Amino acid sequence: RSGRDDGHPGHDAARRERRGHDHAEGDEQRCRNRARRSQPAGGSIVERDPSPRSRWEVLTCYPGLHALTLHRLAHACWNSGLRWIGRFISHLSRWFTGIEIHPGARIGRFVFIDHGMGIVIGETAEIGDGTTIYQGVTLGGTSLSRGSKRHPTLGRDVIVGAGAKILGGFTIGDGAR
Repeated sequence: RSGRDDGHPGHDAARRERRGHDHAEGDEQRCRNRARRSQPAGGSIVERDPSPRSRWEVLTCYPGLHALTLHRLAHACWNSGLRWIGRFISHLSRWFTGIEIHPGARIGRFVFIDHGMGIVIGETAEIGDGTTIYQGVTLGGTSLSRGSKRHPTLGRDVIVGAGAKILGGFTIGDGAR
């Protein structure tokens, strides 16, 4: 949605206030997001991690990228009704990367998993665009009820620190750290 006047005074200001930043920060964030959308695979990792020396290094040596790529394949299978194949791809990915992502989890674009060993992301978890997750994080459930929202939802551009255990079906807002 654009920032133009839509006939409701204060509408844009209220939206910016809900996001927790002023107009200048909103414009800066929009520019960063636009730049991220135009980057090739691994580009958002190069932008957020100072250690890689090349995109080739990211493509070949970053297990977070491998886990997310395999998750997208597993998620497509899961959503197509090929649930066993989705689970099996997820299982192979966990063995290969040390990162466990249920094929039912919904993960946005430009998510960065850094030092991903030990990360667990549950079936009903949702992760917003541009989120960064560090090692040892659990996005887990607290209920055994099938069909209910058991795992957390992370908004856009959230940073989840190493070892965090986020349990339950609630939402963490955009930009939380």
